[in-house]
Amino acid sequence: MKNLVGAFLLGLFMSSFGNAQDIQGPRFGKGILNISGKDSTWSMNFTTRFQLLGSGTWQENQDGGTDFNSNFLVRRARLKFEGFAFTKNLTYKLEIGLANQDIDGASYYTDYADKIIQDAYIQWKFYKNLSIKAGQAKLPGNIERLISSGSLQFVDRSLLNKEFNIDRDIGLQLLNEHYLTPTFLIREQLAFSQGDGRNVTVGNMGGYQYTGRIELLPLGIFKNDNEMEGSALEREDKPRLMIAVAYDYNDDAVNTQSNRGDFMGIEENLYQTDITTMFADVVFKYKGVSLLAEYANRSAEDAIAKDDQGIPTGDVVRTGNAFNIQGGYLFDSNWELSGRYTHVDLDQEVRSIMEENQYTLGVSKYIVGHNLKLQTDISYATFADQSDMVMARLQLEIQF
Repeated sequence: MKNLVGAFLLGLFMSSFGNAQDIQGPRFGKGILNISGKDSTWSMNFTTRFQLLGSGTWQENQDGGTDFNSNFLVRRARLKFEGFAFTKNLTYKLEIGLANQDIDGASYYTDYADKIIQDAYIQWKFYKNLSIKAGQAKLPGNIERLISSGSLQFVDRSLLNKEFNIDRDIGLQLLNEHYLTPTFLIREQLAFSQGDGRNVTVGNMGGYQYTGRIELLPLGIFKNDNEMEGSALEREDKPRLMIAVAYDYNDDAVNTQSNRGDFMGIEENLYQTDITTMFADVVFKYKGVSLLAEYANRSAEDAIAKDDQGIPTGDVVRTGNAFNIQGGYLFDSNWELSGRYTHVDLDQEVRSIMEENQYTLGVSKYIVGHNLKLQTDISYATFADQSDMVMARLQLEIQF
């Protein structure tokens, strides 16, 4: 797959150079290449981005000393293709991940192939504001997950998202929006999916997954969908607010985190249990001020995985709840100071070595918005049954 992607890109650029010596692309941050058909029946925008991350952790060991660990890596590396086909009401998106953390998780359930595909879907706006989306995409869960990893306020998402988000799956989604008053917008999204996570190839191994999300925007719409970005770069001239709730039910789920995490069993001998996940979140922005708060809860019919004889296998569903609140102030110089508090409370039977509280202070410099930015943060984390930890991170993001 990697060779095919490389060959495609090489062919694309060789073809471009063959037609012209000087290539004029879009403005920085608007994609590398915009192509459209002569008859205006199709278009494609090609973009790429990557993140370079350095991090260090300090934690007291059993001897009374301090353990220090550092890591440098390409956190994410993505290629994205999107546009419309035949009509502007029929759009598509294909996003490919190439960094190790983008593609890890190869297993029997993916035919031992890397999980390269992030998104692959088409969306048809078939009546007024009604659209249907088909393919692999993010499920309508918590707001932090719906915000792109390239548009985050901190170096990465919170512990709430790490434990409870429902990520991507393949299936169908129905989207709608309508105004209750001239300024009060309501958006609804329903999803029916396979329930086993992204890039699974062996077929449905449990039941199906059902997800719904409703968003209320009583003060009007945000500029340029700014509710889907982590900072207040649009500097709203009027207060803007979004309140949302989401519900997810995974029938006979086979993963420790609903459609994520580890499969509970070996190959086709999987443990199944019903898993319910609920979210509530709020986004507020006004001028340089931004605020995001979210709550998550997960429960399972039986969180302890067992074999055919009723003996626990050691796998457990990650049930419990979490709360995250974060905010920041964006100065006129596009420097931002931000803070975050996250509390995670896993149920007693599944709690092992797990951060329960994390306090984070972040500083970001938006050189060209989210397309070129430098972010750093420092976190103090407490664990359930081991010493506290300090983590510092520095990340460069570039998006063409």
